[in-house]
Amino acid sequence: MFGRATQVVRAGQWPLDQESASVTLDYDDRHRRRIRLRTDDDRAVQLDLEDATRLAHGDGLKLEDGGFIRVIAADEPVADLRCHDLVETARMAWHVGNRHIPVEVLEDGTLRIRDDHVIVQMAERLGAHVTRLRAPFAPEPGAYAEASVAHSHDTPDAGDGHGHTHDH
Repeated sequence: MFGRATQVVRAGQWPLDQESASVTLDYDDRHRRRIRLRTDDDRAVQLDLEDATRLAHGDGLKLEDGGFIRVIAADEPVADLRCHDLVETARMAWHVGNRHIPVEVLEDGTLRIRDDHVIVQMAERLGAHVTRLRAPFAPEPGAYAEASVAHSHDTPDAGDGHGHTHDH
């Protein structure tokens, strides 16, 4: 048992030589405030934060008695949607966003979603090349995510949960 982790220190901001263990979590399990976690070497740690926080790959959970637990984004079923050009990619992003589906924009412009057969079929009908795989999932935080953590590209939306108003 490690005790309690009471603070999140963002990736690149904590001393790697103070890593005590790691914990591998999927996207849903990386949004937490208070929970008992099992480290990758099967030790218990109590996560006890002031507020629910979106944990990003590489973040450190600071232990009360010293050291850090490294957060690792687990591989999970995802689908990468590649389009032929920027116009098709923008159109695909609109269709995916219109369904309020979390999406990660990869460095090469590929859109990554959770593997969902209905959305995959829609994407294929719209001309996307779809690759299903297991990989970490870190969707965009949304336009209304807190500025202090939005840089991590792995924070929850604020407001109604999907980053826009319904004033149509």
